[in-house]
Amino acid sequence: MASEKRNKRVMESGFIAPGWLRNAHAQTMLPVLPWAWPSRPKLRRETLELPDGDVTAVDWMVAGDDLPDAAPLLVILHGLEGSAQSSYARMLMDAVLARGWRSCVLHFRDCGDYRNRLPRRYHAGETNDLRHLLNGIQKQRTASGNPGPVLAVGYSLGGNVLLKYLGESKSETPLAAATAICAPLNLHVCAEALNIGFSKVYQSYLLKRMKRSVALKFNQHTAAFNWERAMNASTFAEFDDFVTAPLHGFTGMKDYYDRCSSTHFLGTIERPTLIINALDDPFMSPAVIPDADKLSDDIVLEVSANGGHVGFISGGTPWRPQFYLPGRIIEFLEPFASRPGL
Repeated sequence: MASEKRNKRVMESGFIAPGWLRNAHAQTMLPVLPWAWPSRPKLRRETLELPDGDVTAVDWMVAGDDLPDAAPLLVILHGLEGSAQSSYARMLMDAVLARGWRSCVLHFRDCGDYRNRLPRRYHAGETNDLRHLLNGIQKQRTASGNPGPVLAVGYSLGGNVLLKYLGESKSETPLAAATAICAPLNLHVCAEALNIGFSKVYQSYLLKRMKRSVALKFNQHTAAFNWERAMNASTFAEFDDFVTAPLHGFTGMKDYYDRCSSTHFLGTIERPTLIINALDDPFMSPAVIPDADKLSDDIVLEVSANGGHVGFISGGTPWRPQFYLPGRIIEFLEPFASRPGL
């Protein structure tokens, strides 16, 4: 019986890396190169006022504005220091438009080219902004009298936020279905993995970006944390201990990771949800993959041997790669896109 349950909830991915791109780091880095996905959809910015007096941005794909109210709407959550300009977001917006879906990207606070008001930023467990956006969307679409379904996809840190939100909300969510890509399900495991071998290169690059973003918002006189320790942090764990935790009400890095790792919320998800992770993801280790008995009956966990971190290049050439994720995401969500809104 246990093995039957595992077969239903955990499956081997159909993704096959091409012979010329089996390396996890090449899979991870190629998609961010400018020629890998050159399309840049025209976006319409909407300011999202938040209940605590802060503000963030939602970017809508302009080409979807003329679609009917009953068209499915896909909400996309970006990853660490990402935005609507991230290649994975752009390629998914293009792909769902071809299916007649609307799409938008919710920016986490202080991400992209948008600065928030309050002395805080974002973190892997902040679900209230997503909840506020979805509740507003539900109200607007219900008022139209012909609401279409609302779906969501989260990448990396955004995937963790989405899964945590789903586990917290249970049946009280307007989402019909969701997908999480390369989510850091256990933040402790991911912080450790990023401090090993070549993964330190990603850690160093992202830490520089995070410190630069923090320096745009604070200085040594206005920071609500130890500025010197923050600017000298050499690992994600240190940065989260010195910056993320004090900014957002956690007692430290351990408290933050304990309370915000989405692995603790997977058992209470009540919407059809696909999770896709790669065993060679350099942002984590295979230890991040949960046992089947930790998953609710509404989750399908797809595990791939290859793919890197939000890579999953399935063919083409280095100058014109082909991508597995947009098609797989749509394949999973499409049955729920034809249903009326909740």
